[in-house]
Amino acid sequence: MEKLKFALIGCGRIGSRHAIHISNYGVLKAVCDIDVQKAIDVGQKCNASIYNDIDSLFENEHDMDVVSICTPNGLHAEHSIKALKNGFHVLCEKPMSINVHDCGRMIHEAERANKRLFIVKQNRFNPPVQVVKGLIDEGKLGRIYSVQLNCFWNRNKNYYNESNWKGTKDLDGGTLFTQFSHFIDLLYYMIGDIKETFSFTDNFHHQNQIEFEDTGVVAIKFYNGVIGTINYTVNSFQKNMEGSLTIFSEKGTVKIGGQYLNELEYARIEDYEISELPQGNPPNLYGDYVGSMSNHAQVYENLMDVLTGNGIIATNGYEGLKTIEIIDKIYANVKNAK
Repeated sequence: MEKLKFALIGCGRIGSRHAIHISNYGVLKAVCDIDVQKAIDVGQKCNASIYNDIDSLFENEHDMDVVSICTPNGLHAEHSIKALKNGFHVLCEKPMSINVHDCGRMIHEAERANKRLFIVKQNRFNPPVQVVKGLIDEGKLGRIYSVQLNCFWNRNKNYYNESNWKGTKDLDGGTLFTQFSHFIDLLYYMIGDIKETFSFTDNFHHQNQIEFEDTGVVAIKFYNGVIGTINYTVNSFQKNMEGSLTIFSEKGTVKIGGQYLNELEYARIEDYEISELPQGNPPNLYGDYVGSMSNHAQVYENLMDVLTGNGIIATNGYEGLKTIEIIDKIYANVKNAK
């Protein structure tokens, strides 16, 4: 079987990781970044054509199947739509976009072009997430009553200073977009769509450095009647502390915890015992800070299954849109803590 051919737009830290996975599953034909040196570094390693302008790439490169978008959040829609209009499938990093309208434009263009739009949500592949999702789908937890999502990470001054877009409203969007959109996605994936939110947020530790909150407390109500809370911050002292989801239900209580929703910390279920879980992947290491679990291999495996076989897309554009809708609801109903 002939390997799929890829282009990579955005050659920063996450882009360079995509390049490795692309080389494992396909052929990286071209790379692009406005920082020419980043494009050179990735392109030379993968023997790919090098560009610093996305339009030039599309004018010259036609023998491709998929474009992976790894640019700043606020550019995801623009770059994805250009790729779709040029006739390529798209794999877009999280978040899908930073506003609902642009998500709709991306979905519309994918439909118009009859191309697939994949959204990266690699935490869905975490072993405890898969197990608990199965329990919910099989009805083993009965009616779900309430949930508690905790996101306690550290993002220090160096994290924001190393980039000219992180912390900006236009290109970053907010803490829930860049740090915790994976966690919001899991609420939708496992529990359902959120109907109402009420939020308090503030910027306690990053004044004059970022243009939005570094901490938030959110009350949520789902359309199916489940209620819950989201507590998040990037002010955990010195290092990431916790990423957890606790579910209280009719027939059981479970907590997926660890720093990245990568451990099954608690499980008490009526007439059911969870057997030993498979070992998960390590988190992404980015110098002096740590990101979510590195499940991008599964993301690319799913992409290959869908485009070359009969696979079912793991996270489609509609699901990516739902994450942005929920974040939008949270931010639209914020009261400043002071």
